[in-house]
Amino acid sequence: MQHEPFHYPTTEALSETARKAGAFLPLSENTSALFQPLSLAGHEVSNRIAFEPMEGTDGTADGAPDTLTFRRYLRFAEAGPGLIWFEAVATLPEVRASAHQLWLTQENVGAFRRLLDEMREASLRVNGYAPLIVCQATNSGRYAKPTGSPAPRIAYHCPSLEDQPLPDSAVVTDDDLRRFEDAYAVTARLCVAAGFDGIDIKCCHRYLASELLSAYTRPGPYGGSYENRTRFLKNCYAAAQSAVPAEVFLTSRLNVYDGFPWPDGFGVTAETGLAPDLTEGVRLIGELRRDYHIPLINVTMGNPYRNPHVNRPYDHGNYVPDEHPLEGLGRMMRGVSDIQRAMPDLPVLGSAFTYPRQFAPNLAAGMVSGGHCAMAGFGRMAFAYPEFIHDLRATGRIDPSRVCVTCGGCASLLRAGRPAGCVVRDREVYRL
Repeated sequence: MQHEPFHYPTTEALSETARKAGAFLPLSENTSALFQPLSLAGHEVSNRIAFEPMEGTDGTADGAPDTLTFRRYLRFAEAGPGLIWFEAVATLPEVRASAHQLWLTQENVGAFRRLLDEMREASLRVNGYAPLIVCQATNSGRYAKPTGSPAPRIAYHCPSLEDQPLPDSAVVTDDDLRRFEDAYAVTARLCVAAGFDGIDIKCCHRYLASELLSAYTRPGPYGGSYENRTRFLKNCYAAAQSAVPAEVFLTSRLNVYDGFPWPDGFGVTAETGLAPDLTEGVRLIGELRRDYHIPLINVTMGNPYRNPHVNRPYDHGNYVPDEHPLEGLGRMMRGVSDIQRAMPDLPVLGSAFTYPRQFAPNLAAGMVSGGHCAMAGFGRMAFAYPEFIHDLRATGRIDPSRVCVTCGGCASLLRAGRPAGCVVRDREVYRL
C-alpha cells in the first residue's frame, strides 16, 4: 500500500491525518515540558530528551572507539540531551554485530574512559551540565557478524525471520547461554571502570536476549514457559549486578512487541494475532524493577532487519508496509503510554519520535506533558541534526531543512558494516 511522503505543513494537519488513521499522536504546541529536569537514580537529568543508541560501526578491530566514534559522541554531547544511551557494546568477540562494533576489554577500557570524560567536558562547556550516560551491553545472537560475515547464534528456528532455515548448529546450547550470561559480569565491571552511569542489558529488536522472550518452542530451561523465556535476561541482570556498585544502575531497552505472530514473536498471544498484548511485558518490567531496582525502562518494538516500519516508520525503504506510517507511529506511542500508565512510578523512555520531522518535538512534548512517558528518545534525528535541542530551546521549534528525512541511509551503512551516519545532512563524512 503506497502512501504519500511526509508533507504536513502544520501540527493541525498532522493531527487530522492521525485522527483519520486512528493513530494515537498527542501533539503539543508547548514544548517546555521537554526542558523540565528529572530525578533518576540519584542523578538530576537536565531535560527530558535522550539520544537513543545508534551504532556507528566505526570502532577499531579490537573494539575501541575510533576517530569517528569520538566525533559522533562529542557532537551528541555538545547538543545537550539529558541522557545519552550509548550504542551497543559487545559482551564477547564472537557476538559482535560487525567487525567494527564496539567491544569493551581490559585493554581498551582507557579509550572508553577518555571518550566519556571528553563527552562530559564538552557538554559542561557548551550546556552547563553533563548528560547521564548508559552503556548498552549486547549479545547480537541471530545477527552476529564478528568478522563481517554472518555467524548467527539463534535461540530457536523462527520461520518469520528465516527465508531458509538456518542449520541446527546455529542454535545456542544451554551451556552457551550460561557462558553468555557470565560475560555480562565482565562487561559490567568494565563499564564501571569506563565511567558509565548505568548499564543496559539489551533486550530488544530480536538480538539474543530479546529473541529468547519468544522462545516458546525451545525445549529445556530457556524455553516454553514465561519463567524459562525470561531466565536468560534475569540471569544477565544478576551477573551484572554482582559486578557493579550500588550507584551504577541497571536497565534495559526492551521490546514489548516484536510484530510477528505467535509463536514467533513476543508481545502477542495465539489468540490476538498481530495485535499487541503487553501483559507479559508489563509483568517482566515489574519484576526487573522489584528484583534489580531499575530506575527507568526504555520501551521499543519490532525488528530493524525484518519489519523496520514497526520501530522506525519511514517514507523511503526497501519495502512498502501495509499500513500508514502514522499507524505504526501511533502503535509505538500507545504501547509506550500503556507501559507508563501500568508503571506510573517508573520513568519510561519512549522511542521512535523522529518520523514527524519538524513536529517531532511536538509529539515528544505531548507524550511527556500528558504523562504518557517521562523522556523522549531520538535516534535517527541525532545523526542528522543533533543541534535541534539548542534550536528548540531558543525558539520553540526546529529547522525543517535540517531534520531527518527517514531515508534509511544510516541503516544501509550499518547493514553494510560501514561507518554509519546521516548520508543527507552529514554527507562530507558519510556516503552510500
